[in-house]
Amino acid sequence: MRTPLSLLALGVSLLSAPHAMALSEFGIEGMGVVSTKANEAQATIAPDGQRIVWASDRGGGAGGWDLWQAVLRDGRWQDPTPLALNSASDEVDPFFSHDGAWLYFASNRPSGRGGFDLYGLMIRQDGSFGPVLAMPVTVNTAADERRPAVRPDGEVLLFARNGKGSQGGFDLYVATAQGRGFNSATPLPAPLNSAADELGGDWLGNDGALAITRVADGQSRVWLVGCDYAKPAEPLVLSFNTAEGQTGAPVVDASKPSEMVVAGQARSPKAGGLDLYRLRTPAVAGCR
Repeated sequence: MRTPLSLLALGVSLLSAPHAMALSEFGIEGMGVVSTKANEAQATIAPDGQRIVWASDRGGGAGGWDLWQAVLRDGRWQDPTPLALNSASDEVDPFFSHDGAWLYFASNRPSGRGGFDLYGLMIRQDGSFGPVLAMPVTVNTAADERRPAVRPDGEVLLFARNGKGSQGGFDLYVATAQGRGFNSATPLPAPLNSAADELGGDWLGNDGALAITRVADGQSRVWLVGCDYAKPAEPLVLSFNTAEGQTGAPVVDASKPSEMVVAGQARSPKAGGLDLYRLRTPAVAGCR
């Protein structure tokens, strides 16, 4: 039996065929391959643009939510395959580092410190994955850690954590890089962290601007945050990114930073429950 995640626990994430379509407001990612009748969640594209990894609750995996991979051939995503790292628990929130050296993800597998923890795999020169490594205790705690996103320069990790002392349920935290690991994490300030759930996001460059997922009253929406975290976030202008909708898991395409993928529920085009969509990476005013 597959274990469903609640909207809050899952967040929301999506994707489609990368270079094969003209972009207007948005286009669905990989119809029938990546976006299917199942629910598809956060997607990430490798820096060379040759593969996409995303979370899905489709059948054929190890159980629960699994990470799947497709490769680019003839301008289209093809050969969807579950990753060997999947377990009977949930694997979600994949994220390729911009240098192509790591794939990060979150899982609630029983070997962790608590609930969901963050993990990483080194990517070998032949493109294969190394063994699964848990993030250090400076990042993983007895609380839930979700949505890892490393800044393009590799110097700072952004992620979401719930638990004692948060502004709401999930808050955003950052940890600076230290060798192959990360230093102790600190929460970002209010009003960026709010009484709602800030369920992860991605960096819009190296100057600190962010696209984040915020969940309130059962609804999920993508918000833009400038370099000054003291200023209120603004919603991403997108037809289905509304206060009544379900949109989230923004991830910049590491192979083409002018574009990003989000998960959501558009009226059209539509493949299933949650689908993945491609759009232009938004610019945030006031940053260097």
